[in-house]
Amino acid sequence: MAATAQDADPQRPDPVRGPLSSTVDASAGAWWRHRLDRWRLQAAGSAVSCWLFLRLLGVVYLIAFASLSGQIIGLAGARGILPVAPFLEAVHQQLGAAGYWLAPTLCWVNASDAALRGVCAAGIVLSVLLILDVAPALTLGLLYAAYLSVATICRDFLWFQWDSLLLEAGFLAIFLAPRRFAPRSAVDPPPSPLMLWLLRWLLFRVMFSSGVVKLASGDPTWRSLTALAFHYYTQPLPTWTSWYAHHWPLWFHRASCAMVFVLELLVPWLIFGARRARRLAFALLCLLQTLIAATGNYGFFNLLTIVLCVLLLDDEVWPHRWRVIGGSLGARARWPSWLTVPVGAIIGVLSIVPMLGVLREPVRAAPLVAAYRALAPFRLVNSYGLFAMMTTSRPEIILEGSRDQREWRAYEFFDKPGDVRRAPRFVAPYQPRLDWQMWFAALGGLEDTRWFLPLCERLLEGSPDVLALLKDNPFPDAPPRYLRATVYDYAFTDTATRRADGAWWRRTRRDLYCPVLALPSS
Repeated sequence: MAATAQDADPQRPDPVRGPLSSTVDASAGAWWRHRLDRWRLQAAGSAVSCWLFLRLLGVVYLIAFASLSGQIIGLAGARGILPVAPFLEAVHQQLGAAGYWLAPTLCWVNASDAALRGVCAAGIVLSVLLILDVAPALTLGLLYAAYLSVATICRDFLWFQWDSLLLEAGFLAIFLAPRRFAPRSAVDPPPSPLMLWLLRWLLFRVMFSSGVVKLASGDPTWRSLTALAFHYYTQPLPTWTSWYAHHWPLWFHRASCAMVFVLELLVPWLIFGARRARRLAFALLCLLQTLIAATGNYGFFNLLTIVLCVLLLDDEVWPHRWRVIGGSLGARARWPSWLTVPVGAIIGVLSIVPMLGVLREPVRAAPLVAAYRALAPFRLVNSYGLFAMMTTSRPEIILEGSRDQREWRAYEFFDKPGDVRRAPRFVAPYQPRLDWQMWFAALGGLEDTRWFLPLCERLLEGSPDVLALLKDNPFPDAPPRYLRATVYDYAFTDTATRRADGAWWRRTRRDLYCPVLALPSS
């Protein structure tokens, strides 16, 4: 039977089921559409979130360069711990032209102290321009080149996971940003879905890898959920709040440790979920980073991770007046797909290598491993995973100088433990690079720490650039003739001791880290 006009009219009620039934069906359908819309995988728009992400990334770059500007001469200057000029000269002599690829840095042009200061100053200026939304793609490209340059020449002192994370996120952000010069956010094209996905994938890798390495390492403290009973005083740079957290009961440490595994192993999967799932992931991951920052100094890592979490939010969470950003058709400002697709594909495929490494699965594709290694100097794809093994004691190196080997005076650092009565303090997002490396040096041996003897040599020479990295100079008139490095075991005091004499730490002498040192002419 042919359908009549009445049958085909969608506005007329069903003659069999009646108007009430149609109304109920329509209401039910609208309810389900509303629920699916709230949970759908496709966000309502990410233009505002991406715009905010880029501005906040500029803040992180600003902190990174400003933090380094006062340290880089002492770390890599001509009279620094690891001078850059001899390093680049040795690379060129041994590797020839290949050295430019294996040690990518602008310092090949000029490795003077003035050039090092100039790169940091340029990074600060570029960061401000990014915050102001001036030429974001070009600014991000220059920021990546500048930070890669200083990371390459500072070597051990800029080889932390958050340095790699900043470089990887900063590179992807170049292709997320619009190609324009002046601030014109209202006519920007929508952000690249591929680059947005890769940045979310980066956040997943950072968080999930941190959970996996804790279990894969076989460390008994993580498996027994007692790791946090040691963490607060054995971490690199504790804060005064760490002292209080350390004295919480063991059941609380166990519960906190279990929650860490939930937040690092389960919550990251919500990153790939629907809108509400991503919002929940944003809240929980930001909570984790805030709690970490409240009891420890980890440079700009916590802030950078929170900045990446911003990309989990769709534009509906922001005030309506902000949503004019990205609301027009700036097609000429969009990166062409012939560029973003190959770049995204390369980064995405190469990221499989470190993820399989974290999972301890062999990578059987030799060309993939070769490509990963070939691009490793540019730190475009990196391996992540913090605190795989929990240290259960805190060895600390105390440097002391003497003129006669009878009276020894200690060098105090700004932030690492020394004087037992000096309270730990908050310094993040600033990162004292030498203080951090002293923590690693104490965990290993002298043969594993290539920068330690050069540090001692500079102190015996009285290098003002290196002394500027320390809190005070116990030999203001002339440098000491002898230097020794003594290892002590540090631990937090109990409540009664701190009330009695004000000491935050108690320490026990172990042995010398290395023999007593002196310059050959002494």
